[in-house]
Amino acid sequence: MRAVLTRVKSASVRVDGQTIGQIGQGFMILLGITHDDTEAQAVKLADKLVGLRIFEDENGKMNRGLETVDGQILVISQFTLYGNCKKGRRPEFLAAARPEVAIPLYEKFVQLCRDKGFHVETGEFGADMEVESVNDGPLTLIVDTDSL
Repeated sequence: MRAVLTRVKSASVRVDGQTIGQIGQGFMILLGITHDDTEAQAVKLADKLVGLRIFEDENGKMNRGLETVDGQILVISQFTLYGNCKKGRRPEFLAAARPEVAIPLYEKFVQLCRDKGFHVETGEFGADMEVESVNDGPLTLIVDTDSL
């Protein structure tokens, strides 16, 4: 699994002009899933991301976690995180998991974040989405379960 996490002041997602997910301060997580990903990796990734201390304390140091700032999470499925641009000028997405693998793992990841007590909003898997965010910092991290 691969995630691009951005610390945001706010974020939202629209499908067909309708807002289907919206958060205030927190994390916007773009989540990519590959063929051999497992529920154990979803657990490991959710634990890592929601536990990150990347909000500033009163001294300007990144010492506060999502829970201490009453942060929220917006999770967007994004198969293009497994795009390969090595050949030619058009990326290929063969490493991205098919929906029958990706959807259950995406839903598991979302539920794990909710089970930890966070307010979680989502996009719509496989939909053409418009995503907006007000990045805070900006602070963006790429986290891959292969490196955890």
